[in-house]
Amino acid sequence: MKSPLMLNRVPLLLTVLLAPLGASDWLTFSGNDAGHRHSPLTQITRSNAASLRPIWVHQIGKTDKFEASPIVRDGVLYISEPPSDVTALETGSGKVLWKYRRVLPDDMPVCCGKVNRGVAIQGDRVFIGTLDAHLVALDAATGNVLWDTKVADYRTGYTSTVAPLIVKDKVIIGSAGGEFGVRGYLAAYDAKTGKQAWRFWTVPGAGEKGVETWAGDSYKYGSATTWVTGSYDAALNTIYWGTGNPGPDWNGRKRKGDNLFSNCLIALDADSGKMKWYFQFTPHDVLDLDSTQVPVLADISWNGAPRKVVLFANRNAFYYVLDRQTGEFLLGKPYVRQTWAKPELDAKGRPTWMPNTHPTPEGNTVYPNSPGATNFQAPSYSPLTGLHYVMTRDEGGVFYSGDDTYKAGSWYLAGRFVSKPGEEAKGAIKAMTPQAGTPKWEFPLLSPSWSGILSTAGGIVISASGEGDLLVLDDTTGKLLYHFPMGGKVFANPVSYLSGGKQRITIAAGHALFTFGLE
Repeated sequence: MKSPLMLNRVPLLLTVLLAPLGASDWLTFSGNDAGHRHSPLTQITRSNAASLRPIWVHQIGKTDKFEASPIVRDGVLYISEPPSDVTALETGSGKVLWKYRRVLPDDMPVCCGKVNRGVAIQGDRVFIGTLDAHLVALDAATGNVLWDTKVADYRTGYTSTVAPLIVKDKVIIGSAGGEFGVRGYLAAYDAKTGKQAWRFWTVPGAGEKGVETWAGDSYKYGSATTWVTGSYDAALNTIYWGTGNPGPDWNGRKRKGDNLFSNCLIALDADSGKMKWYFQFTPHDVLDLDSTQVPVLADISWNGAPRKVVLFANRNAFYYVLDRQTGEFLLGKPYVRQTWAKPELDAKGRPTWMPNTHPTPEGNTVYPNSPGATNFQAPSYSPLTGLHYVMTRDEGGVFYSGDDTYKAGSWYLAGRFVSKPGEEAKGAIKAMTPQAGTPKWEFPLLSPSWSGILSTAGGIVISASGEGDLLVLDDTTGKLLYHFPMGGKVFANPVSYLSGGKQRITIAAGHALFTFGLE
């Protein structure tokens, strides 16, 4: 049922032999384990970016949102296609090498589109999390299934849309489905066998640390899912991952308390899955302010001394800097308009809610809107400029509370929101200075964009507008160097790599994958 369609099959050995020696690949969701989404390649620069042009385009033939961040190794580009499929392409031409097409159940409760954000690769295996909550290992040369492990029960609302993260011999996979009152988790599986190594529940159970932050038995339906890929520090052997909002959304009446470990950055031991520390950004969230953004690990100068930090531009409109060894709060400032909390966080980074900002049956107007100041758009960090590039959104919303009755496998949304009437949403790419928590520059957009961001050693930043134009900017000034209308909205992240010794940029737009180069 789940065997691939073989189209123009090329043996992996031949592909490796034909790949250019010393090719620079894109081997993980963020390009490296630290979440930088930064390419060391220098062929495309500020001075020649205006000469970019499309090299090839691959149409996926699907109408669902195309959110994949490609993986590239040895001249082969691997993408996930909606809902839970994988395609391998030659980087030089876009020629299809193989396809894996998964047959999904007809009775799946799905929240936010039949999407997938990417695959992972290690050795001879490509890994994908599926919409029916499985983790599948495919042969990288053929697309044949090597193992298929059930991670959770899709019938209760669990799905997997996140790109897995490889940590040593384990595949780390997150959960989605918070809109159905599932219990969030992060899980690790043996890459060779598919056997579970550990599972960390992001909502504690009875008698566990943190359950006291949930009134009554509300923890049983607490959500706090982990639907965007995290980061890893090998020196500290620590996995960093953001967690989503508590359930239900927009009505916290039955779940009084901070609702740990929702809206947190969690730091876990990579071998055991045990928590080292956590930091909660938005206690008792009632505005759908998931903290599932990519944690960016950086070594920076802080008050004149070197420090290992986590940079986190949060959906709640605050920009955070944390010590990544201890979780200590170092800085938190609004970076997009917000009205839900006082602008000054306390000494431990805890916010103070403003009056009349919780959802009500009549509705309250709050900034930011439910999509947040940023969302699943991957940020970028350049170790050359020391800047953290973030896609931002500025929009208010009216939040309404509603019924909070739980029923397994059904929507657990206790309210709704609408965009603030009569207001046009604004967007911008902001280059944040971590030490100040303020932007060095910002590039305004005609409308908000769902595109991620890529920086390179060539001195450029690559993203896309809300209208689907590829954008190439100067990484130090934000000056526009090149744009190209791709004809479809972007819900994905750009990557860069060498193909035949030439630097390429690839990004999904609309229902197609575009690859650009200088020739």
